[in-house]
Amino acid sequence: MKNTVPSLGENLVVEGLLTSAQLKQIESEMHRTQESFQKVLRKLSFIDEKKFLSFLSQKLGIPEIEISHQIVKKEVLAILPQDIVRRFRVLPILRIGKRLTVATSDPFNLNLIDQLRIRTGYEIEQALATESEIRSAIEQYYGVKSDMSDMVQSMQDELTITAQKEIMVPKEIKAEEAPIIKLVNTIVSQAQRDGASDVHVSPEKDRVIVRYRVDGILREVDHYPKELHSGVVSRIKVISNLDIAESRMPQDGRVRMEFENQPLDLRVSIMPTVHGENLVIRLLNLQGAVLPLEKLGMNKENLTVFRETITKPYGILLITGPTGSGKTTTLYAALNQVNNAEKNIVTIEDPVEYQLPLVRQIQVNAKVNLTFANGLRSILRQDPDIIMVGEIRDKETADISIQAALTGHFVFSTLHTNDAASAFTRLLDMGVEPFLVASTVTCVIAQRLVRTICSECKGAYPMTEGELNSLKSMSSTGKMPAKIYRGKGCLNCKQTGYRGRSGIFEVITPNADIRRMALAKSSNEEIKRKAVELGMRTLREDGFEKIVAGVTTIEEVIRATHEGN
Repeated sequence: MKNTVPSLGENLVVEGLLTSAQLKQIESEMHRTQESFQKVLRKLSFIDEKKFLSFLSQKLGIPEIEISHQIVKKEVLAILPQDIVRRFRVLPILRIGKRLTVATSDPFNLNLIDQLRIRTGYEIEQALATESEIRSAIEQYYGVKSDMSDMVQSMQDELTITAQKEIMVPKEIKAEEAPIIKLVNTIVSQAQRDGASDVHVSPEKDRVIVRYRVDGILREVDHYPKELHSGVVSRIKVISNLDIAESRMPQDGRVRMEFENQPLDLRVSIMPTVHGENLVIRLLNLQGAVLPLEKLGMNKENLTVFRETITKPYGILLITGPTGSGKTTTLYAALNQVNNAEKNIVTIEDPVEYQLPLVRQIQVNAKVNLTFANGLRSILRQDPDIIMVGEIRDKETADISIQAALTGHFVFSTLHTNDAASAFTRLLDMGVEPFLVASTVTCVIAQRLVRTICSECKGAYPMTEGELNSLKSMSSTGKMPAKIYRGKGCLNCKQTGYRGRSGIFEVITPNADIRRMALAKSSNEEIKRKAVELGMRTLREDGFEKIVAGVTTIEEVIRATHEGN
């Protein structure tokens, strides 16, 4: 291996994939950490993983494969012991006679190939795949269930031995035992790999169910025996600095951890139920947490309006939608766009999810009466240019926000309404004077999140009559596409057909007509009709565009824009 490293690095420089300075940095890091060339290269992220793989394939004459396009039979998976698969990040792909094709990201580990040959009795042929693909495939075929099952069995064995010896072990001690720590780490780290936003650990009468929320949808991943739950809860309380002895009252905590060199904030909520303490953990990935405006999913017209709005010197921008519709993400994207040393930006949030440089962020704290309204009063004494109010919940907060806009500040905030037009009537219902609403609201954006079709298994298909009718109800022109798309399901998307999410939006920028309607207390239906006349695309019309473009599906747009939302 040592002999191949210099030539490998030099070849990468010759090919223009690395600079000489980067190669020296890799070699220095290898010397410091005693890690392999590939591991250091991956850690420093100098080359895209797929580009490096293609380079190796070309130089070594080893075929490159897309694991997500493979369907591996159970009898092939059974050839390699699971501990070997997980430890060395390899995956058996195909067996032909006495030859076994194994996917690996490290073709230089010849000792591993020899071990596989001895353990299986097969001749081993290598195929190259990225480590992330192999890891994803391992979790797909073996799943977090396998890891958890092993740990659960280990812990149950220990509990049995303890019971036989009649030794009483306090909960606090149990929570610190290695198997419990490993179980909690596995639950959280796998949730991060799966792109989950939340982990739900829910006790039932005789077991505890673990579920992940991925792309807005909850799915069960495993369960474990009820007797282990107190240890899991205690471990979470310990790392979140919560009261380990308190089990009758709800508790909220927060902890920062690191998994696979990625910082992760965990927001922990613990609530007592009839079957035990229920855990919900929100995962806030601090890398790439704040999206650029272009990644939100707005079309060109809406994006142009949005950019123009957030650069205005005063007024109010309102983002509306139900919980989980991505309002906070849009607010952070807007703040990040206008954030610079020349602007004094202050926020008051509940909770502060991501910390932004140069931005003064305040956390609402009801225990000391630090409410949105009280915090806003203090913010106005801090000479702000831009104020972000996490949510306008009451008349007091609305009044202060509007006064801030009238006195030369720009205010970003959110409202819980079903569409953009309803924002005007919601403020009026709170008791805000109509002339204040009409004169300060600069822009209202309603949004939802839809799951996007997996790029690995995306394909066109003929529409059914029912789908055609649904599409017709979304289109304002009546013009239908020649084809639409969906995902067939693959390893990349864990057989769901979806991977990732995008926003759909409707945007109102009040003109003189809409301001007069707000002043006259017109209904939200009347305001919406006028906005459509003026060119506003509704949420469903924006969803229609994304269906036609192959971004999402009919089912997703209908789900996200259902009348009940």
